[in-house]
Amino acid sequence: MSKVDVLLGLQWGDEGKGKVVDVLTPNYDVIARFQGGPNAGHTLEFNGMKHVLRTIPSGIFHQDKINVIGNGVLIEPRIFEQEIAALEEKGVDATRNLYISKKAHLILPSHRMLDAANEQAKGNAKIGSTLKGIGPAYTDKIARTGLRVGDLLASDFKERYELLKVQHLQTAHTLRFDIEGFRLEGMTLEAYEQQWLSAIETLKRFRLINSEYFINQCLRDGKKVLAEGAQGSMLDIDFGSYPFVTSSSTVTAGVCSGLGIAPSAIGRVMGITKAYCTRVGAGPFPTELFDETGRRLCELGHEFGSVTGRPRRCGWIDIPALRYACMLDGVTDLFVTKPDVMDEFEEVKMCTAYTIEGKETDELPFEFNNVHIEPVLRSFPGWKKPLAGTQRYTDLPEALRSYLDAIEQSTGVHIMAVSISPDRKDVLFK
Repeated sequence: MSKVDVLLGLQWGDEGKGKVVDVLTPNYDVIARFQGGPNAGHTLEFNGMKHVLRTIPSGIFHQDKINVIGNGVLIEPRIFEQEIAALEEKGVDATRNLYISKKAHLILPSHRMLDAANEQAKGNAKIGSTLKGIGPAYTDKIARTGLRVGDLLASDFKERYELLKVQHLQTAHTLRFDIEGFRLEGMTLEAYEQQWLSAIETLKRFRLINSEYFINQCLRDGKKVLAEGAQGSMLDIDFGSYPFVTSSSTVTAGVCSGLGIAPSAIGRVMGITKAYCTRVGAGPFPTELFDETGRRLCELGHEFGSVTGRPRRCGWIDIPALRYACMLDGVTDLFVTKPDVMDEFEEVKMCTAYTIEGKETDELPFEFNNVHIEPVLRSFPGWKKPLAGTQRYTDLPEALRSYLDAIEQSTGVHIMAVSISPDRKDVLFK
């Protein structure tokens, strides 16, 4: 019986998961997303083309591979329809190799309205939501009031939809939210809703499956399965920088509940980290840089959210947080991305520990959001050499290899490969 290999982000998201999944897909038979929703933005670049996927697994461009949207994922039908249309424009017919779990939950237009209402109600305590309805949809899932993809086939779907929408409108009214003035992508809630209901027909064109049976049968048949995560481990609902987190389990444990497999079915766990750190939205970020170096990382790394367009906060790599994520995820292999962003730097730095109230520690505190954390920084000489065109890992500049060796030694995890450009061809396996 085969096992499920896992690929996930080890920071606050935006580590380059989409590209890495695309690179690894030829080695697998099935690519399966296990959590998150259209708040994800997995960017792929190849053959001069750039494409951003939100809900669909990043193996979709390999038409001989099966892609599965698992039960732990949230689907917003209108956004999904737009994603399918964008693929069709590039000549990709996703109906051929994309399967969707009947147990995946739906994001309603009123979920997105509630997202905006909740953020408004928080005032200055906003968490930086992408406003895609993720939090309210997962709330309904836990409250056992949500609607799932399989419910689209029920004769009373419209009645159940209307009942849930009424509950959402009542909640928004309680929060004193301006429902009449609310605009969703430039439309009133009612106008958006009509497009959403129409988009349901696009969803019905796909194979709707009991994905837990399907994945486990694939394993029994000896097929190779890769589980693709969204967001990053430091945004996990349990172990991230709560409450500035996403609403799902972004760590390896989430694969079991998000695809319906046993813990014993987990194989390799490949974790992705940037050679520095970024974060979108509010929340603690111990190594954040507010100076010219931070601005250069943002500009040279094109650090703008692929879904929101918001500039990302940038800082040095955070080893205590990275080691924490490796521990939680059981990471067996590291994949480092974007060292090329720092090609011109005279020196690069690495946070090796935190100083909190005068005491040095390498553990993340419970009071992550409420204490002042001073990063303990170690300096490395920059490589001062363009990485473009490098063909082998051993051909990387010695200064960069020393920096990568320090990451390996600090985490105790082997570096599997390094990505030196956005293109799928520029991946150097160690």
